[in-house]
Amino acid sequence: MNQSTNVAQPSFFASSDTQLDNFHTLCHQTAHTGQYPLAHAITNNVVIYDGEVIRQHPEKSRDFQNEMASALRDGPGVFAVKRFFQDTQVIDEMSQVFEDILESEKGYGAGDHFGKTGPQANGRIWNVFQKSAIAAPSNFVEYYKNPLLSLVSEAWLGPHYQVTAQVNIVRPGGEAQVSHRDYHLGFQQPDETVRYPLHIQQMSSMLTLQGAVAHTNMPIESGPTKLLPFSQLYPLGYVAYHDDAFKAYFEQHCVQVPLEKGDAVFFNPALFHAAGANKTQDFHRSANLLQVSSTFAKPMETVDLADISQVIYPYLRQAWENNSFSDAEKAAIITAATDGYSFPTNLDTDPPIDGLAPESMESLLHRALNSEWSHGEYRDALKELQSKQGA
Repeated sequence: MNQSTNVAQPSFFASSDTQLDNFHTLCHQTAHTGQYPLAHAITNNVVIYDGEVIRQHPEKSRDFQNEMASALRDGPGVFAVKRFFQDTQVIDEMSQVFEDILESEKGYGAGDHFGKTGPQANGRIWNVFQKSAIAAPSNFVEYYKNPLLSLVSEAWLGPHYQVTAQVNIVRPGGEAQVSHRDYHLGFQQPDETVRYPLHIQQMSSMLTLQGAVAHTNMPIESGPTKLLPFSQLYPLGYVAYHDDAFKAYFEQHCVQVPLEKGDAVFFNPALFHAAGANKTQDFHRSANLLQVSSTFAKPMETVDLADISQVIYPYLRQAWENNSFSDAEKAAIITAATDGYSFPTNLDTDPPIDGLAPESMESLLHRALNSEWSHGEYRDALKELQSKQGA
């Protein structure tokens, strides 16, 4: 509401309302180190954190989260975490799992949203989150128990987030993607997007966090993600990114940041971005693309979390018995491998007996592990929970 004239502001806009000059004004900003005192550096307007420093200072976790949320919301819209994984052996082991899955699927995931597929382009594994859990549950546990994944995800989405993942391999000569925004409204055409009021378009970016874990080194010539800092601030961006003038602006002003194996980059899904072209002759650039969803949102892929949690349960039970995971690692793997939200459910068969909401899968797994249930006991309790929920 305009306070001076008391005239209601419009909520619906057409594609013709996009203005490149306004977009340029927003994108022509500079991030300063004083705004992010915990950052290791700022490179090309990308805020860089050191994962080892974060691990060494758990008492500053909330401070790091405040900075990260600010960077995603009001700042450049992107940050990277060097040494996101403390030990890259788990990366190498998961990369081999990826190779095995690619081989079984002929190596080319169909239907890259914003790029070509084929022998000279992107290789995709859809829903590699669930596929890797089934193929290598112990490695899955070691990979997704990373406490930094929890810290980063909760900085933007809060607790009980949902993880999905897709492998993206850009082979030598693989072409770049076209610039875009991401899920939810990033996957709609302009004539559909404009049907949503602007406040819903802006809310869309609050529901997911995009990330990429480098499974290989990513020098610039290999085509790390092209990013346009501050572009997430443009309100009409979900419509504008389809426009040729905005695409050209992106190509003229985008930046890239080289990564090393085990590093990760995270960004607001409303940030204009695109996978870069692999200009090398023999280097296969590989990343695990993480799409983390708010517990209140619909994730992009259908993931059978019940199946994942029961498959990895023996490995979790052993870790609990051996006390080999920290509390942060326990929380990270349980959150990644379960649904932490109690709804939707069938309240006739699954009423909230001891609180405002029925027991969630996440709390059930916590209870099972802390009570030293056998694999069979957990599997039976999980089936009972699903039956009560009507799943």
